[in-house]
Formats: sequence, C-alpha cells, structure tokens
Amino acid sequence: MNQLGQSAYACPIHTSLGQEIFNRLPYQATAPGRTPQIASAVAGLARFFPDATPVRMPVQLARTQPAGDSCSEHSVADFTESTVIEFGTPREVLFACTTPLEFADVLRLRNSDGSLDIEASVVAVQYHPGTTVVAARFRGEVPNWIVKS
Repeated sequence: MNQLGQSAYACPIHTSLGQEIFNRLPYQATAPGRTPQIASAVAGLARFFPDATPVRMPVQLARTQPAGDSCSEHSVADFTESTVIEFGTPREVLFACTTPLEFADVLRLRNSDGSLDIEASVVAVQYHPGTTVVAARFRGEVPNWIVKS
C-alpha cells in the first residue's frame, strides 16, 4: 500500500533464465474519456455539403415576399436580422438565425460593404431550440464568392 491507502498491482515477468521478477504496474485509476469538441449546429449541417469551407462573414438577412401575382419577382422585406455566414460553398451559404424559415423560402443576404447582395433559396433547414440552421443556394451567379487555392 502507498501513502494514500492504494495498492499497486504486481505482475510476474519470467526471464530467459527462468527467474521470476515482479514488476509493479501503475496504480488503478479512472479518467474521463476524451469527448469531441462540441461543434456549432451549423458545422453539423455543413457535413452534408462536401465543398463547405469555414467563413465568418457578417450579413443582414431579409426574407423576400412574392410581389403580386408574379412568381418570378420578389419584393424585399426589411432586413430583420444580423447573422454570420459560418460556411460557404461556391453555390451555398450556411448560417444560423432566429428568423423562422422553411424550405424554399427566398432570402436576401447583404454584407456591410455591399460586395455581397444576393438572393438565395433555402435548401436545408434544421430546427434547434431558439435557432434555425439554414443552408441557402444562390439564385444567381456570385463571382469570386469562395476562392480556393
């Protein structure tokens, strides 16, 4: 027994000469297992988009409303929320928001300097308590959105 009242385990080892040597093993102990870092909910959705690259771009979000009877034109509602695009592909953006969104909703995303001001359609939604995780596909071409080296 050691000073803490714990006993070490003795394990016999046999040598080539037939001698038996007792080797002490470490004290018995327990340790918590490694747990993976809890990733953001957006990172969980990004697993389904193999080309997704981490980005951190603050944007304003607005859900657009159909304009009159025309299905092809949308009027822009007021920007209702600030959020951060956490992942992007050449065609999609992934982010979390508190605005209740559904599949096929049309959004407008705009960054502070106006270099990104585009409409996108919701293509995936995951609901979590207090937040909605969204993947939205651009409705038009966005040059130089994600540049991979």
